[in-house]
Amino acid sequence: MEAIRNFFGVVDIWQVLSSFIFLIAIIDPFGNIPVTIAMEKRGFKIHADKVCIASLVILMAFLFLGEWILKLFGVQIEYFAIAGGFVILLMALEMILDVTIFQNDKLESEVEGAGSIVPLAFPMYAGPGAFTALLAITAEYSIASLCVSLLLCMLVLYLVLIGTNWLTKYLGQTALYIIRKFFGIIVLAISCKLMFGNLAAIF
Repeated sequence: MEAIRNFFGVVDIWQVLSSFIFLIAIIDPFGNIPVTIAMEKRGFKIHADKVCIASLVILMAFLFLGEWILKLFGVQIEYFAIAGGFVILLMALEMILDVTIFQNDKLESEVEGAGSIVPLAFPMYAGPGAFTALLAITAEYSIASLCVSLLLCMLVLYLVLIGTNWLTKYLGQTALYIIRKFFGIIVLAISCKLMFGNLAAIF
């Protein structure tokens, strides 16, 4: 218990809020509502709790093991942050310009009941974009703060998943579209910060 208190004792509320906004924009639960609805219409049974638990486990594992993987390949975190910032820049352009840069796999599954894990938990919510974002911002945020941010992200994701039909009905496609654009601009700004900030640190 003492170790847990010490771990979360270094949580910075501003780091939590900043990283939460960034990560929730990358995970994009609102923008992926149409995908969830399309899967349900095709007969997939979506379990919000399974999606969130699986996504959290995958992201937490990558958060703690990602830096070790970088060391294994001899890559400094600053260089990865620059590369990650570039990838996130492309994701932001997708959100803002409504273009497709990254080709996604088809949402077909031959395993009954697997829709909650594949493709929703992985690779949609806990996928390459989230992995890149997590590793990129570990250069600026503490692990404890990122853990809290991930928990908040999963809470929002859970609420969105269980309220998908309500959100679609009462917010409408236009409001969801505007939310996606807003988060796209935030992601664009943070990607620039990651690239230029770490370039300055290197040189």
